Amino acid sequence: MKLPLIAKAFALELGFYLLLKLGMPLITSPLPSSVIFMYMTLVTISILLYVSIFEDDFGNFYIPIVDFIRGDDNESGLRKLSRIAVFILIPLFFGFRSYQSVLPNFNPPFPQRVIHPAPPGSAAGFTNPFGDDEANHEQYIEEGREVFYKNCVFCHGDKLDGKGFFAHALNVKPANFADATTISMLMESFVFWRIKTGGIGLPEESTPWDSAMPRWELILSEEERWKVIMFLYDYTGWKPRTWELEGDE
Repeated sequence: MKLPLIAKAFALELGFYLLLKLGMPLITSPLPSSVIFMYMTLVTISILLYVSIFEDDFGNFYIPIVDFIRGDDNESGLRKLSRIAVFILIPLFFGFRSYQSVLPNFNPPFPQRVIHPAPPGSAAGFTNPFGDDEANHEQYIEEGREVFYKNCVFCHGDKLDGKGFFAHALNVKPANFADATTISMLMESFVFWRIKTGGIGLPEESTPWDSAMPRWELILSEEERWKVIMFLYDYTGWKPRTWELEGDE
């Protein structure tokens, strides 16, 4: 049995909707309703353009719709009930959607993103094992420089200003270490924790724009991470923030 053109169009429309609504979460992640609406609008326009290319096809598409709306004296009771049900359900559907749109939202607002999230308590115990070795200080900085330009320059830039090759494609933008509001305001232990955990280790308050920085503890050794921190401070001229004791001059 050959399906009418309108049945094919409806099946295609329904198939695309089920793919976006139920299929996409299995492949990647659920799509927002606004995105689904945008795609379904494009699908509907495409179907209407397709069925209207030839006059015969367009007639086969819209004539059954017109006949269903007009009705017929000789039509069966089931067809008449179907038409009444459609005429009732359509305004009910749009009325329900309108009602939902004006309902007050009792969900708490999304927390404001924190640029420098609070690290776990264990991070306070991180201490640079190379910080007091003045004899080899320059060597450690040079080794940190090599680590940076092999791994970090692509995002943070060769001038440490956050303008690396990939910076334009990232949200949030990579940190600008040359700016006075970044590492100069942070303790070495925080910087080490931030590099260690990357974007994956950020707490909830850092969403929805989580950092794209990888989890460097899986790539760089602890020694390399401390040395690259030493290079960051040396290159920019900033000093890491330290605990200031009350009464210190």
